[in-house]
Amino acid sequence: MTASNYLEAAILDHIFSEAVYSAPTWYVGLSVSDPGEDGSGLSEPTDSVYVRQAVGSTTRTDNAVVNDADIEFPTATASWGTINYFALFDGVTASTANILGSAAVAVPKSVGIGDTVKFAAGALTVTMS
Repeated sequence: MTASNYLEAAILDHIFSEAVYSAPTWYVGLSVSDPGEDGSGLSEPTDSVYVRQAVGSTTRTDNAVVNDADIEFPTATASWGTINYFALFDGVTASTANILGSAAVAVPKSVGIGDTVKFAAGALTVTMS
């Protein structure tokens, strides 16, 4: 995962400036294009049923964090395009949430009407290097 500019600054402030940074509830969103470190390339589906999903519990092992339970998005009622990236956010609402980072999905998925997107337990892996 590529950490966002927001997350990088928050970590640096927390470590070196003693600023408090509390771990947020993570939400995962989908994107057709690479969101980039500032989130400006984010292209989430515009279908009315699409909503970012809470990650829930995670497990950390060595330098990785993985989701403990399935993360499933609602059934598409319109085309979502080809999902090439996922992004993590500290909120569900686009206008108030910060992007924490993003990565390419292992296998891009074309999502049409009636399709679903799911990250099975253990499939969403976040590493920092």
